[in-house]
Amino acid sequence: MRVSDTVSTMTSMIEAKIPTFLWGPPGIGKSSIIKQIAQDAGIACIDLRLSLMDPTDLKGIPFYESETHQALWAPPSFLPREGEGILFLDELNSAAPAVQASAYQLILDRKVGEYTLPDGWAIVAAGNREGDRGVVYRLPSPLANRFVHIEMEVSVEDWREWAIKRGIDETIIAYIGFKNEALFGFNPTLNERSFATPRSWEAVHYILQSSLVKNLLIETIGGAVGRENAIDFLGFCKVMRLLPDIDAILRGECDECPSDLSALYALSSALVSRILQNPQEAEIDNLLRYTLGLQSEFAVMIVQDLQRQGVRMDHLKNYGDWVNAFAYLLC
Repeated sequence: MRVSDTVSTMTSMIEAKIPTFLWGPPGIGKSSIIKQIAQDAGIACIDLRLSLMDPTDLKGIPFYESETHQALWAPPSFLPREGEGILFLDELNSAAPAVQASAYQLILDRKVGEYTLPDGWAIVAAGNREGDRGVVYRLPSPLANRFVHIEMEVSVEDWREWAIKRGIDETIIAYIGFKNEALFGFNPTLNERSFATPRSWEAVHYILQSSLVKNLLIETIGGAVGRENAIDFLGFCKVMRLLPDIDAILRGECDECPSDLSALYALSSALVSRILQNPQEAEIDNLLRYTLGLQSEFAVMIVQDLQRQGVRMDHLKNYGDWVNAFAYLLC
């Protein structure tokens, strides 16, 4: 299931308080999606790592109640007592089987020991697949049967939309647009320490924002996404330095259009990023006029990327000409 569909599905399951298990390879943003859903809904999210716990940690500690002369369980302080939110059991299948067993009652009956999960809270779990060579245990059938299982896949289109909104470095967005397969390169059969995932490309963004000297970029970026990807990406960055003047394009003073495919991807991402920094109607109108001279797929990509980020342009002078030129691609 692609990311956008995963978000929609998980949101519905959380609203209905249906226990759901989100599966997927490492580094594709499973945890981030759950936390973003909670943030968008204005509810709490407690990230509970059962892999770090003993079976008694979840059920609590027994103590003697002097008035009733009974042994009761003191529930742990990290479990919610009120309000609304998501109890997120991240890496559930990395927990030891005894710990997983202690979660049975909480997941199915929403209670464990003396503790009952408040009505406003949903239970969500996530984990890597068994074939991903992570530290995982096979989910016992009784536990697996307590969840609705959703498997998440990598989508370049969804990632680009997220990256633009998040302000990821425009060279990374352009490179992934030019070379889709570079977004995710995890192979569980290889013993690689560094490989490309959405998470590791986000790390590259922060590397580029750091004060690291240029002659160390290959080794450092290679440490995030692999050396081959690092060399290819930095070669692509050189193309971006040869682009037409972005500011001149937005002032309406430049009509130069590159013909090289990699340069077009780089230029498209640079223009979108520049507009989103400070949207000005005159500059957007100049951009629309400029895209009339671009290859059609790039003209459409630029406009759709801006519209997905809430940039309005249907009232501008050159929008009618743009629609007349590219309407056949929007059907």
